[in-house]
Amino acid sequence: MPDRITAPAVARNRDHILEVLRGVLPDSGTVLEIASGSGEHVVHFAPHFPQIEFHPTDPDERAIASIKGWIREAASPNIVAPLMFDVTEGKWPFKKLDGIICINMTHISPWRATEALMRGAAGALKHGAPLYLYGPYRRRNVPTAPSNEEFDQHLRTQNSEWGLRNLEIVSILAQSVGFMKPDITEMPANNLSIVFRRR
Repeated sequence: MPDRITAPAVARNRDHILEVLRGVLPDSGTVLEIASGSGEHVVHFAPHFPQIEFHPTDPDERAIASIKGWIREAASPNIVAPLMFDVTEGKWPFKKLDGIICINMTHISPWRATEALMRGAAGALKHGAPLYLYGPYRRRNVPTAPSNEEFDQHLRTQNSEWGLRNLEIVSILAQSVGFMKPDITEMPANNLSIVFRRR
């Protein structure tokens, strides 16, 4: 279908992410996906968590059209219609969430988006509920892979406000708004799975 976007990276990372999510997401409840992009991740995850209601979101109209297309194709009953949502635009229309997933957003958005994500997630999640992040990060005393350095430079040529974030700074921000220290899982291709839980 012409409205569906295909992101090649999704096919490479979705099963690895799924394995981590199996130990992170609750058995049932409501899970919000921030910056769902093409929509391929949520339609891949949903059948594996039939008792979870997934709410995909994105601030881009083309992405919303793609998510709708993938949902139609997947016909998963536990994915609701996508919502146009930008984390930086004030109050979140979500409360008492059982989890939030955010894949590959922090480095492809201004820093203020990460700040807004943390504040909004802290207010929307139930106590103990997870905020799951995935993507490449810089870490103190850990050499950044050459491929990630190249990716960082590529991002900054597209937008000077984009780029790989420092995990320690992200963690300090998260803890300042009510999250515990993160659980970190090394992933293929020099990416990380990062889980913050609401205190």
